[in-house]
Amino acid sequence: MEGLLPKLPLADWIDSFVDWLTVTFAFLFDAITISLEGIVEGLFAVLAFIPSYILIILIGLLAWKLSTKGIALFAVIGLFLIDNLGYWEGMLETLSLVLTAVIITVVIGIPVGIWASQKNTVKQIITPILDFMQTMPAFVYLIPAIFFFSIGVVPGVVASVIFAVPPTIRLTILGIQQVPADIIEATEAFGSTTSQRLLKVQLPLAMPTIMAGINQSIMLSLSMVVIASMVGSPGLGADVYRAVTQIQIGKGFEAGLAIVVMAIILDRITQNIGIKKQGGN
Repeated sequence: MEGLLPKLPLADWIDSFVDWLTVTFAFLFDAITISLEGIVEGLFAVLAFIPSYILIILIGLLAWKLSTKGIALFAVIGLFLIDNLGYWEGMLETLSLVLTAVIITVVIGIPVGIWASQKNTVKQIITPILDFMQTMPAFVYLIPAIFFFSIGVVPGVVASVIFAVPPTIRLTILGIQQVPADIIEATEAFGSTTSQRLLKVQLPLAMPTIMAGINQSIMLSLSMVVIASMVGSPGLGADVYRAVTQIQIGKGFEAGLAIVVMAIILDRITQNIGIKKQGGN
């Protein structure tokens, strides 16, 4: 079979397309860079301004309110351990990156999911795109991100958003479409408009499923932010990457443990928000 057909210059086409985008939309990429850097630096400045022990107590109280006493106790002990090991600043940098990525993911993912749940054509178009985004290796997203935004914080945030947004979109669609048909028929019988039905019935009932999507997006954002340390993103990922390159097993374990503690806290809090909402419904 080799030689029967000439090889498609797909790589050259993609390189040319990326070069064209970089030149044509340079102003847009500059604006995005300035905006994202401002958001991340602003979040970090706010978090770093609060003394560590006060922030730990506040996070513990938040975990108690939104989750359980056990998660609150784990959060307090785990965060004190991170502070004691000297990774507090790195943890705040990572948290700032994750929060920024998740905020953008939610702002994009939930409206797109709502739109796709209401329009079957949109769903059919967006489903293969989501399949592509979820199956593409995470490292690949860093390549165009570097070209468009150079190295540093921004490519990590952009790559994290692209990598993490599919679960929010998918589970928003799923949650809305799983609302029982008899409830939808009842709202129609009472003369509800489409927007009233969506805002007052479908979204509240779908919220536990939507929260599950946000939970998955948080976990994916955290994993991508760690990978993004390879292109200059700060935080705990940079500590892990430095330990790997310098073969510092102990340092790598400490930084990895800090990431695990942070991931468990974020995961359990968002999981329990969804469970409580489901119980309330």
